Amino acid sequence: MKTVILFGAGSTIAQAYIAHLEKQSDVYQVICISSAMLASSSGDSKRPSSGSTMVTEHYQTDYSPESLKNIVADIAGQHIELHQVIIFNGQLHHPDTMPEKKLEEINRDYFNRLMHSNALVPMLCLQSLMSLLSHKTHCTITALSARVGSIQDNRSGGWYSYRASKAALNMLFKSAAIELARRAKNSQLILFHPGTTDTPLSRPFQKNVPAGKLFSPAFAAEQLFELTNNNPDLTADGEPVYIDWQGKRIPW
Repeated sequence: MKTVILFGAGSTIAQAYIAHLEKQSDVYQVICISSAMLASSSGDSKRPSSGSTMVTEHYQTDYSPESLKNIVADIAGQHIELHQVIIFNGQLHHPDTMPEKKLEEINRDYFNRLMHSNALVPMLCLQSLMSLLSHKTHCTITALSARVGSIQDNRSGGWYSYRASKAALNMLFKSAAIELARRAKNSQLILFHPGTTDTPLSRPFQKNVPAGKLFSPAFAAEQLFELTNNNPDLTADGEPVYIDWQGKRIPW
């Protein structure tokens, strides 16, 4: 049984990904970790129903290092075969704060909040997994990044905090990939841009999306699955892969 760990499992794309896994022929153990409770109790397990290929477990966390460490310690006790990790965590806007259009709109609290959600939390998730990784572990570890995190691709400016937080995530994954090449050489780090997907994160900005470029969560989940499970271009070579929903490389 292949084990998949999903951080931020309550997000729209994460839920679509779980639904997509259930359609696969392989049998998956899906461990859902989120700030909101997705089951009646922490660690609650659900055996697959008739025709299902999944076993699910749920853990609630505040994403503190202590909480994540305790969860992963419990998972480690199950002697799992870790196949994949996906970190869905991320934020763009809040009821009282939207992405900046000019320098005068840069706000310290908003900047720090996005840096924490988009860069630090994914790294704390990755940090917590180190006890599950070794040179024998063959798995992909994916975080949801964004094309706007590309320094080279930035042609329109603005969105200072969000761009900076995703660029920071990209750099952190770059450094982590170098370390994992020494400590868990068969682990592949991936930064995935799902495109503009119909989720609460993108909803305030959807009116400006060109026709045919607003993707459903199911489509984003399908592309994420294919590119992280059936992609012959993925090789654990000490380099993270920064790709969009089409599998095309994004410049750093």
